[in-house]
Amino acid sequence: MKPTLLVLAAGMGSRYGSLKQMDGIGPNKEAIIDYTVFDAIRGGFGKVVFVIRGAFEQQFKEFFNAERFKGQIEVDYVMQELDKLPEGYSIPEGREKPWGTAHAVMMAAPVIKEPFAVVNADDFYGQNAIEVMGEYLTKLAGKKGQYTMVGYEVSKTLSENGTVSRGVCELGRCSNLAGMVERTKIERQNGKIVYIEDSGVTPLDENTPVSMNLFGFTPDFFQYSEDMFKAFLDSDAKTNIKAEFFIPLVVNKLINDGTAKMKVLKTTSDWFGVTYIEDRPATVERVAKLTSDGVYPNPLW
Repeated sequence: MKPTLLVLAAGMGSRYGSLKQMDGIGPNKEAIIDYTVFDAIRGGFGKVVFVIRGAFEQQFKEFFNAERFKGQIEVDYVMQELDKLPEGYSIPEGREKPWGTAHAVMMAAPVIKEPFAVVNADDFYGQNAIEVMGEYLTKLAGKKGQYTMVGYEVSKTLSENGTVSRGVCELGRCSNLAGMVERTKIERQNGKIVYIEDSGVTPLDENTPVSMNLFGFTPDFFQYSEDMFKAFLDSDAKTNIKAEFFIPLVVNKLINDGTAKMKVLKTTSDWFGVTYIEDRPATVERVAKLTSDGVYPNPLW
């Protein structure tokens, strides 16, 4: 059974200023998603599922469809909206912010029955990263609680144009994840990498492994997430209308109570992306270089 690629594409790109999911950064206006799907096809994935929102559903489906990918991979779509809640729950008064990445993953439960990888729409992960993820997932069919992620050195994941959000990882034995904390404001200050919180500024080592939301799960993750989301709605979401249900919250809980293990995979790929519109020129340049070097064909499809 081939693994599935789950693309989190429901974000509206508030810091970017437009729908960056469809922004053409390749030589023939290919989007970052195009390259991730291309790498997934040659990495052995059989299906791609996009998590999107109704506000741009038609536009997105016209752009990213099976015909675009030359019929080389099955394509499906699911919706993430504020009102996509468990039975008996309603949107808290004043809530406008999306529920977060773990909620986005939950939306795909009805259409994914096999091991799957999770990626962001605006991150360029690289051929090797997708390949090692695909190889690992093909070994997990029928298993439970054996998850994985690709770790990147934090120094290689920063933007020169503002702070970034990263899951800062702590490794245990056998390269298994011991814990992960979502730091929403990481940047370089005076030559040093730091993360910023209300309590102050804390330094981070250059080689600290971080998550770029390149995770691998088996389908049991959906039920664990739904159960934890209900607890989240009963607690954090009631006291903070901006609280988000992040993937690391679920992963940490499952690791801490012994329900799951997460292997942290290494990659030779370099990450880059478009968090801010100012990141775009450098991203276009790097994609052009990969194309001229023959890593990707021209045109891609």
